[in-house]
Amino acid sequence: MSSTTYPFTALVGQDDLRLALLLNAVSPRVGGVLVRGEKGTAKSTAVRALAALLPAVAVVPGCRFSCDPGEPDTGCPDGPHETGAGGQRPARMVELPVGASEDRLVGALDMERALAEGVKSFEPGLLADAHRGILYVDEVNLLHDHLVDVLLDAAAMGASYVEREGVSVRHAARFLLVGTMNPEEGELRPQLLDRFGLTVEVSASREPEQRVEVVRRRLAFDDDPVGFAARWAGEEDVLRDRVTAARALLPRVRLGDGALRQIAATCAAFEVDGMRADIVMARTATALAAWAGREDVLAEDVRQAALLALPHRRRRNPFDAPGIDEDRLDETLEQFADPGEPDGGRDPDPDSDPDRDPDPDGGGDGPGPGGPGGGGGLPPQDRPDVPGTPDAPLEDAVSGAPEAGDGGRPSGGGQQRAVTAGEPFRTKPLTVPGTGDGAAGRRSRARAEHGRTTGARRPRGGLGPLHLAATIRAAAPHQGTRGRRGPGLVVRRDDLRQSVREGRESNLVLFVVDASGSMAARQRMGAVKGAVLSLLLDAYQRRDKVGLITFRGREAELVLPPTSSVDAAAARLGLLPTGGRTPLAAGLLKAHDVLRVERMRDPSRRPLLVVVTDGRATGGPEPVALASRAAGLHASDGTASVVVDCESGPVRLGLANRLAGELGGVVVTLDGLRAEAIAGVVKDVRTAGDSRRAA
Repeated sequence: MSSTTYPFTALVGQDDLRLALLLNAVSPRVGGVLVRGEKGTAKSTAVRALAALLPAVAVVPGCRFSCDPGEPDTGCPDGPHETGAGGQRPARMVELPVGASEDRLVGALDMERALAEGVKSFEPGLLADAHRGILYVDEVNLLHDHLVDVLLDAAAMGASYVEREGVSVRHAARFLLVGTMNPEEGELRPQLLDRFGLTVEVSASREPEQRVEVVRRRLAFDDDPVGFAARWAGEEDVLRDRVTAARALLPRVRLGDGALRQIAATCAAFEVDGMRADIVMARTATALAAWAGREDVLAEDVRQAALLALPHRRRRNPFDAPGIDEDRLDETLEQFADPGEPDGGRDPDPDSDPDRDPDPDGGGDGPGPGGPGGGGGLPPQDRPDVPGTPDAPLEDAVSGAPEAGDGGRPSGGGQQRAVTAGEPFRTKPLTVPGTGDGAAGRRSRARAEHGRTTGARRPRGGLGPLHLAATIRAAAPHQGTRGRRGPGLVVRRDDLRQSVREGRESNLVLFVVDASGSMAARQRMGAVKGAVLSLLLDAYQRRDKVGLITFRGREAELVLPPTSSVDAAAARLGLLPTGGRTPLAAGLLKAHDVLRVERMRDPSRRPLLVVVTDGRATGGPEPVALASRAAGLHASDGTASVVVDCESGPVRLGLANRLAGELGGVVVTLDGLRAEAIAGVVKDVRTAGDSRRAA
């Protein structure tokens, strides 16, 4: 397979993406780019193509940490280095795999040599490789939490620290962080989300001619990568020279008080948290001016900077879609415009400059990322994340879902229109009994690489976290027979002990929601949806996978297969209609099938079954007996379960309590789900699990 990279200038469309990447090439201090979008939209292709446009990096010869010869790192593990001339190498793009280990990311210390010889033998990791280059994380939203923590620390301090039992190594780690993600697979942690300077939404073009051109160029590249790249070499050189020229101009760009006031007013108007947004906007506006060949920042630069830097910083909860109201943005910019600039500092006619290159990247695909107006935000009617569009994930689906009319009477066929979810509330977590071995998360107890140390064991394969005390205890009795003469401890491989740690894992939370006529009263279903939405919010925070099954009429439906995209589950919940009979057995049997398949796919991820129902069973022949047998299947599998009792009214039949008993789980009322009332639920779930194991 050829290693030739697809040319950046051959990309078709995706103006926002190209512009955001080029601005970071001009000014790495902008802070990187997060690219959100559906699969197959050239996200990874664009990022990999960017590295070829970056200027070469001056490095100290032989330094594994890419120290700058003009200003070497005084604490470099390969140092000290003398200031002076050095060599050059191409800028690197280092890819961080989602499943990488922490040692692969930060580097590894040879603890055996450190203990026996007192030598800091350090093997650099990906952070060292990415220093002064690009660190690229594909599917960054699926990155394990412990790796996210390391990235956050390195991004904040500009350095990586590796510490093992008192032995530490530090090296510089300043890099351009670029991540891509498909929102359908789950959202990003807010702390890491804020670390990305810019964000762009990408989607495939709906224009046939543009799609034809994408396919034509891709096929041509696959048939002859070298020849295709050669045909675009001229355009690549032009764009590379422009990046170099913009970098040289950047220190001379003036960010006046008027532009600063607009930046501050915009961030205040959109109520973003903290001051990072203001700083990123200022750096982005400055880079935009340099990219346009100007020495002054104009209002049009501030506007473009806001469209790139603010959308992902306006989310107030995980189910909010990123976006920005452009009309409000324009009003704010106009209100705080510098009266000394014509038309508020904005270019009244972007096409009036005869020297302006309308397509500096040579792509020939309409407005490119070259001019200050290149890229821009998509108009609201074209954004996939704006309410009122078919792809709006939550505003239309939950908050703005149509309510049942005529007092909630069925609209036909025993089915009602979707009811608006009640206000979500804070819950305490439900946990799976016992100790698992699943993926890192924040719900149930698990044996993990990170967490509280509970013991020690011999290493299996490579040495993990060293248990120093246990290692010394293992080596101490043999010092005489090993001929120890000096103060150093004679340590051999068999003496090493690895820490056994207990942390938290993520689980598969499978919701089985009763959408039958008995649940169809408007206020009641709204409360039920609000409760499930609250549990989904908790699942997001616990890093769980979620699935959603609904049952009504004659059958159950897997509305959302198990996924990490909790906001997708919230959207499906908002559109959920109600009505018809109550096929409880069908819902439980569907859940059993789903969990059986998931156990084969991911046997280490333990499930938690959450059944939301009033306990009635009216669908099919012998509905009560069949539901009881279906519940017994889950009990025999040892599946941890919780029944959320939705029964209301002065007369209660207690059917949900009986169902919980048949499942071997616990029952909690809707009101009992609230944080102030749920304190005993976790204990009850654990007690139920202990009882099943004892039986």
